[in-house]
Amino acid sequence: MKIMLRKKLESFRHALSGLLVAWREEANFKIEIVFGITALFFGFLLRITHIEFIIVLFVIGFVLATEALNTALEEFCDMVKSDPDPHIAKIKDLAAAAVLVSSVTAFVIGGVIFIPHIFST
Repeated sequence: MKIMLRKKLESFRHALSGLLVAWREEANFKIEIVFGITALFFGFLLRITHIEFIIVLFVIGFVLATEALNTALEEFCDMVKSDPDPHIAKIKDLAAAAVLVSSVTAFVIGGVIFIPHIFST
């Protein structure tokens, strides 16, 4: 039991370390955090429903998770091969596309949730 708890704490520590790396080294991660906090602020201000709030939280997590995975994949690609390589470029482009898709999805969902509240007040 004690060993299992220690392993879980170690995993949690690694995850927090990854968040700190993303915060320190990725400007886009900081921008996405700011957008997420802004969305939460307006959610409270506009009194969105509990379900809408959960959706907003999920979407924020979705964008931040794809950004973290994109960053990890870019780091891995750079470690594997530092020279320009068309396969590595394709991998990086696909990872960046995942972030773009999650961000556009978040924007659309935000519009669907927030616009009716804005026009009803």
